[in-house]
Amino acid sequence: MTSLTAEEIRARRAAAPQPRDRDFAEAIGISEAALVTAYWGHGVTRMDAHPDKVMAAAQELGEVMALTRNASCVHEKIGVYENYHPGQHAAMVLTEDIDLRIFPRHWQHAFLVERDSDLGPRRSVQVFDAAGDAVHKIFLRDGSDHAAFARLVKEYANEEQSADATFSVRQPPEAPKIALDKVDILRKEWKRLTDTHQFLRLVSKLKMNRLGAYRIAGEPFARKLEPAAVDKLLTQLQHTGTEVMVFVGNPGCIQIHMGSLINLKPMGPWQNVMDPKFNMHLRMDEVAEVWAVDKPTQRGTATSVEAFDAYGALIFQVFGVPKEGRDSRPAFRAIVADLESVPA
Repeated sequence: MTSLTAEEIRARRAAAPQPRDRDFAEAIGISEAALVTAYWGHGVTRMDAHPDKVMAAAQELGEVMALTRNASCVHEKIGVYENYHPGQHAAMVLTEDIDLRIFPRHWQHAFLVERDSDLGPRRSVQVFDAAGDAVHKIFLRDGSDHAAFARLVKEYANEEQSADATFSVRQPPEAPKIALDKVDILRKEWKRLTDTHQFLRLVSKLKMNRLGAYRIAGEPFARKLEPAAVDKLLTQLQHTGTEVMVFVGNPGCIQIHMGSLINLKPMGPWQNVMDPKFNMHLRMDEVAEVWAVDKPTQRGTATSVEAFDAYGALIFQVFGVPKEGRDSRPAFRAIVADLESVPA
């Protein structure tokens, strides 16, 4: 990474205020967390990054915007942080609006951030992994409890406050892992699944991963779709009002939206969902591989559409809603069945 002082980073940022933090940091050869750290003492306060601490802080802020992203997709939800379930290896936030799966070992750096903007101070809580990539962010809105944020800066600040920070080298996504000699076992055990969460344990036991398993399982387990199927899927969901669950995440956090998709607004390479309490920004040109996947469960077949980038990293997953009295799975399966396959 580029060796720049905090003062040099701030000067470069002042000269180029328009790009988003992630894009600006990438352009000058530093991590996004290194950019935030450069503003220590200039509106940035370091705090304990453990999810227990971050979620305790978040629950004091009232209605906020929760943001989780990966390199190709940004997922934003408006809501209140409540119903937090801690855990050593996995934690959760379970509300109708903010629904998170949290993996604490990736929560390595956290900051309370206050910045000036044309519309006044912009306040947020930002969490990063060991490489300085964003894991999860919480942005205050006009109706949030801004007085509580001021208290958090005093109550949650680490004793050691410094612009110095060390970030590790970013690990590349895991390439597809395939074990051709175990394809028969994969198919046999796939048929026996009773819960979608069992799938990753199965492929891991077979020395494979998600995308590798999809590539060799074949139908009726997994069907490869044309990348253009993503736009058709989103458009059909909008036109039909079919409710879905949209999962977007990174190794440290997965964020879930449940509901219909109302407003689609394409812009350049981006396809955007711009709904009152849910926004999603998807780089369509980075979708390299798409799969329609069926997994058996005790409540019937769970059908998903899953998109991956050129490196094999998962961009997003979309499922039908399986809730009693709100079961959209048949309607979702009908839409997926009409999506065009990649020729064999």
